Amino acid sequence: MRMMNARILLVLLSCILSLVTGLVLSRGGGQTITGKSGRPVIGLSMDTLKEERWISDRDLFTAQAEALGAEVQIRSSNSDDTRQLRDVESLITAGVDALVIIPHNGAAMARAVEMAHAEGIPVLSYDRLITDAATDLYITFDNIKVGELQARFLAERIPAGGKLRLIRIYGAKTDNNAKLFKQGQDNILNPLIAAGKVEVVFEDWAEDWKPENAKKITNAAITKAGQGIDAILASNDGTAGGAIQALIEEGLTGKVIVTGQDADLAACQRIVAGTQTMTVYKPLTQLAKRAAELAVKLAKGQPIIAKAETDNGKVAVPSVLLDIVAVTKQNIRETIIADGFRKEADIMAGQ
Repeated sequence: MRMMNARILLVLLSCILSLVTGLVLSRGGGQTITGKSGRPVIGLSMDTLKEERWISDRDLFTAQAEALGAEVQIRSSNSDDTRQLRDVESLITAGVDALVIIPHNGAAMARAVEMAHAEGIPVLSYDRLITDAATDLYITFDNIKVGELQARFLAERIPAGGKLRLIRIYGAKTDNNAKLFKQGQDNILNPLIAAGKVEVVFEDWAEDWKPENAKKITNAAITKAGQGIDAILASNDGTAGGAIQALIEEGLTGKVIVTGQDADLAACQRIVAGTQTMTVYKPLTQLAKRAAELAVKLAKGQPIIAKAETDNGKVAVPSVLLDIVAVTKQNIRETIIADGFRKEADIMAGQ
């Protein structure tokens, strides 16, 4: 009876702690689970490794997890939903203790969560939200704020007494983050559009975030609206790069404001060169390392405090949200370079 009372007290204290400091997540009662090597094994299922950003995430995540004594098994699906589900099945069969998924299609990966949970494996959704599933944990940046930051940057550059003629390039429709970026952009732009201060001359979704699709969108926009374009709201640096290729063909580089996101090296070089105007810096080093720490805790069944929640259409997923910052030529040294995310020599190469 005394033991039972002690357990009840512990549960009550845990509930009180949850209300005060955030949602406390715990699976497996704190028991350490290990793979065949005696170390916890983390499965990392990635959408793609074709973009510089995701290669960096993979390397940072792996290094941090290994530093914490875990093994990491990695699969990349090349933006193929069927292949990513097979990758998850492979990782489950391999006996991972926790699964980290960067989904190509958040809805398609709901099945992956079901498969993992059937084997008692917790799932961390990394940067992109898995929708319509009882996902255990989500780590990302405030993606609505990303869109707001991009749009506010443009709003501050509307000419006095005039209006901004704008091309909007969204991300992949299959990526829930792309919809959140758009939502944030809309929060700022819609009142300005209604007031006649912003004119959207063309808008479209860039399938799979591919730069070549962003280039086609920009080409189509210029064909329709002419060269009198003031700005391109590109949702990430890859699509910004594609849009800039179209601007080069039209002799418009440096004459059109171009936004971005991710602080890709090529984007940083473009910002210094003056062909891209800004990027949203999401401290990816912090994201990858923090995700690795959380994954190891999930694998070991240790408690996790998540102070936010994200509605994914089925449940309110416990969430860890990290901060962001707008980067221009004026503050690139104080942000990206000072954080050690990019080397000044690399950014300035070719200048």
